[in-house]
Amino acid sequence: MTQLIFLPHEELCPDGAVIEVEPGVTICDAANNQGIEIEHACEKSCACTTCHVIVREGFDSMEEADEVEEDMLDKAWGLEPESRLSCQAVVGDTDLVIEIPKYTINMVSENH
Repeated sequence: MTQLIFLPHEELCPDGAVIEVEPGVTICDAANNQGIEIEHACEKSCACTTCHVIVREGFDSMEEADEVEEDMLDKAWGLEPESRLSCQAVVGDTDLVIEIPKYTINMVSENH
């Protein structure tokens, strides 16, 4: 089992969280299955950036993002070199430390 360590997020997991998952699941699915409700406005089809996360530790152990994900990430709020779309980032055998950004770009939830 691989550990996903979520850093504290004011709304989604105020105290942070540690969950164990089988390799092969996406970060988004793993989090949502454990009650950490990462937004995914495009239903995990890599068509938005609402599930953007930053992998603070373990980033290099993951498979690289494909071109479609990279293009979408360019639109994410708070983009960093270790940013991934959690709906596309598949967990491997290495533990990950994950930060969920404070903000997301979601016109529906922001009432625009």
